[in-house]
Amino acid sequence: MRHVGKAFIIGLSLAGTTLVAPVVASAGVGVGIDINVAPPPPRVEAVPGPRAGFVWAPGFWEWRGGAHVWVPGHWIAARPGWHWAPDRWDRHGDHWHHERGHWER
Repeated sequence: MRHVGKAFIIGLSLAGTTLVAPVVASAGVGVGIDINVAPPPPRVEAVPGPRAGFVWAPGFWEWRGGAHVWVPGHWIAARPGWHWAPDRWDRHGDHWHHERGHWER
């Protein structure tokens, strides 16, 4: 009976992971955030030299837990025929909108 209980709990854990992962993965597509706190000025980052098959995604300020947190730039795999539109903050009246980085044709 102990094995049945453990197997059941493990099965529920795996099922929960399977159900949650697609929701989290799809939530980042086209999702932005609006806040009333302006982001700090962008940090100056040294951009590494070109890397074949990759594009540089510059660092940006992300809103986490009620504060801006710097996310450093990083390499992402290139997509032929596409270009990377980096994360950005736009002011709309008295609030700021964060648009996530994404690929564009």
